[in-house]
Amino acid sequence: MSKNVAAKLNKGISPQQFRDSMQKNKEAFEDWYERFEWNEDDRVFFESLNNRDDLRCLILAAEWCGDVVRNVPVVFRAMEVSGIPTEVLIMEEHLDTMDEFLTMGGRAIPIVIFADTGGHVLGQWGPRPKHVQEVMTQFKLNNPDREAPDYQEKLAETRKEMMRRYGEGTDYQAVIIKELRSLLESF
Repeated sequence: MSKNVAAKLNKGISPQQFRDSMQKNKEAFEDWYERFEWNEDDRVFFESLNNRDDLRCLILAAEWCGDVVRNVPVVFRAMEVSGIPTEVLIMEEHLDTMDEFLTMGGRAIPIVIFADTGGHVLGQWGPRPKHVQEVMTQFKLNNPDREAPDYQEKLAETRKEMMRRYGEGTDYQAVIIKELRSLLESF
């Protein structure tokens, strides 16, 4: 059965409200936002979406989450030039929706949901670029028992590797843009 988020359209907050209301990680969020740079070809693609009025974007997020702080500024930048109406659903206030968009059975954010004006979900992105997420996916497949004595230690190693894959600079941002673009090109 296809997912529908019609009940959530116009129930979120704007990207600007999300940024303004941040109590945690605001500086880091703004830093990633300011450091964003377009590749010309991608910018032209996202600008071309202004010709469409059939798309909506909902972003499940929370300011305390490191992946939100890194990845959502990039999504905001893409949506700004695309003209796609975009709302943020704070995870804790929208757990019903969060639980429809689990990652390997767990609540992972951000989740970027693209829907049509009727709320039919066309696709989703998140919580991380694929090359970063695959580290966590592998970890979860290899370590199903959360009570195992070495679980936390292995999780810490996994997080380190994810940070290494994100890298120090903004290269990961171009990866997110490419992934969002290929998703949007599919519908």
